[in-house]
Amino acid sequence: MAKYIVEKSGPLRGEVSISGSKNSVLPLMAAALLPEDECIIRSVPELRDVALMKEILASLGSEVTEIEEGTLSIHTENITSTQADFNLVNKMRASILVMGALLGRKGIARIPRPGGCAIGKRPIDLHLKGFQALGAIISEKEEYIEAVAGPQGLIGENIYLDFPSVGATENIMMAAVFASGTTYIENAAEEPEIVDLANFLNKMGAKIRGAGTDTIKIEGVTKLHGARHTVIPDRIETATFMLAAAITRGAIAINNCIPDHVKPVIAKLRECGVRIEVHEDSMIVRGDLGPHNAANIKTLPYPGFPTDVQSPFMAYLTTVEGQSEVIETVFENRFMHVTQLDKMGAMIDISGNKAIIRGNSHLRGSQVMATDLRAGAALVLAGFVADGETEVSEIYHIERGYEHFIEKFAKLGGTIRKVDN
Repeated sequence: MAKYIVEKSGPLRGEVSISGSKNSVLPLMAAALLPEDECIIRSVPELRDVALMKEILASLGSEVTEIEEGTLSIHTENITSTQADFNLVNKMRASILVMGALLGRKGIARIPRPGGCAIGKRPIDLHLKGFQALGAIISEKEEYIEAVAGPQGLIGENIYLDFPSVGATENIMMAAVFASGTTYIENAAEEPEIVDLANFLNKMGAKIRGAGTDTIKIEGVTKLHGARHTVIPDRIETATFMLAAAITRGAIAINNCIPDHVKPVIAKLRECGVRIEVHEDSMIVRGDLGPHNAANIKTLPYPGFPTDVQSPFMAYLTTVEGQSEVIETVFENRFMHVTQLDKMGAMIDISGNKAIIRGNSHLRGSQVMATDLRAGAALVLAGFVADGETEVSEIYHIERGYEHFIEKFAKLGGTIRKVDN
């Protein structure tokens, strides 16, 4: 199995350009199942998850072509199957998103129970309740789940989500675009990726309002057409490079980003003593201008502090002055990286969903394992400031979500390479 070898690198400096959002491109690709015409999606990152979604769409009868670097053509005139392949779906949780699109387009969808990072119980009951509210009949088997539109087709309804789930909001939006009448999703997720999906669907001819707020209104239509769309920049990759500047006490200019999407991260880094100069679509992050002190963070649904940034931020907090507290409220297993950081000399105590981080840790290189996507990024950041050499295994997690990971860090002065065992 391949692994990353990371060495102490000194302050990272230079410029980096942020890729298209992983968490946005996957639902956009699923949404391309809705019209019969061709869709063009630009700024598509080269990721394992994107490759898997291409395979899933192809297995359903879509024609997926990379017409130039970072640009996909998806043509779904002839959907030949409404059942997603088990071997593909089992590798990636986001594959559940084809269910809403298939249900909306064909009135039926069958999907195996999805896989993905093991960061906690991420039940799909909210997705299924939403489909049921639209009039779908749900059948749950041991190996797969089936949704079939009722005799009258899908019908608009008021749907209240018990939790503002991003995936459920996206799936219900896609199913509801063809539902007769009007659908309201209340307590909807407000993430930028929701807005990006709504913008793409509206370009196709959907009638969606309120994306980015807690109530989304979808007026059903009878037909959609193809559309062209550019994926928004990845806010979690943006935050990762912000933290790279902070943890290495470096200075990084981050281009092609949307600072508004990472406001909580900007606020907390400034609280720690990091200087951040914000522009319209870029920022300069200076970790080299003074002392760094502790801060407390609590993960929350957007616009709160993102759970996906919690583990890289915790790696940074091991290097600052004082004691910090991290409270995780979104996923119950999101502290799996702590044992790996502890191997490197971090001083972190866990009690339930709370972690206490004692700063000024003397980090040292070790053999560690990426337990999930963002944990892997956290371990690499720690490796850049740890004495000696850090071996990070299970790096397929990292490659699921970061495009040109090694190349971007190497350009900034990070000493990192990939080796095969």
